[in-house]
Amino acid sequence: MTTSTTVAFHFNAPSKLAYACKLARKLQRMDIALVVLGEPAMVAQLDEALWSFGGETQFLAHCHGDADPQVLQRSPTVLLSALGPALPHSQVLLNLGAQMPSDIARFERVIEVVSADDEQDREQARSRWRAYAALGYAIERRDLVMKTED
Repeated sequence: MTTSTTVAFHFNAPSKLAYACKLARKLQRMDIALVVLGEPAMVAQLDEALWSFGGETQFLAHCHGDADPQVLQRSPTVLLSALGPALPHSQVLLNLGAQMPSDIARFERVIEVVSADDEQDREQARSRWRAYAALGYAIERRDLVMKTED
């Protein structure tokens, strides 16, 4: 299978939630749209965290996937519990969920975040890795422990 979608696993995240906030901030500064997919509880936590990540005066613009179409189009970060057909963004998908998302070929890049110390999360990531590999995706590996920049 030849695909233009890039898949990357970012391992050893001390906090998936904090990593998602940092990535959203970084991509917003670069004017790159981000779609975040996760379980409803994680999406709710991320929604709250994005309101004040980095301090009380900071706000990382975002909306939920069920927002008005004009809001979705303008929002740099969209939070979802399930991928839907009406999503306007296709640059980066950040998967915080346990399963490999469906229909990832519509995204330029998929990032999978793996916890440093949650063995269940690490095992689920191994399953997702195998699923991506079985579909022919070349997978990039990034160890966040070795990362020296923010």
